[in-house]
Amino acid sequence: VQLQASGGGSVQSGGSLRLSCAASEFTWRYYDLGWFRQAPGKGREGISCISFSGGSTYSSDSAKGRFTISRDDSKNTVYLQMNSLKPTDTSVYYCARADSGHGCYSWGMSKNDFDVWGQGTLVTVSS
Repeated sequence: VQLQASGGGSVQSGGSLRLSCAASEFTWRYYDLGWFRQAPGKGREGISCISFSGGSTYSSDSAKGRFTISRDDSKNTVYLQMNSLKPTDTSVYYCARADSGHGCYSWGMSKNDFDVWGQGTLVTVSS
């Protein structure tokens, strides 16, 4: 099972990007899904996640108000719309599927709850 992330690129500060992540090898709608990022020399940070039903989402403080996660189960795709990008958002962004279906909670998300990862897509924000 593998996730395919896309949509990264280079953008100026204040710009927008939409990341996509898709997979076809499992029943998408049974799983919580998440987006993480990792900047050079730093640990992997949970950014946003969405429950299997789509009815609950979580966003980190760094993402709140600027990033929106959504899912389209008919396309087996999860999205991360990123607006008002800052140079500090420069990272490799990873999508992931929660182990045993659940990993997205109202209070947060942990990479330890996610077992299947995409290959990452690089986002570079210049000032």
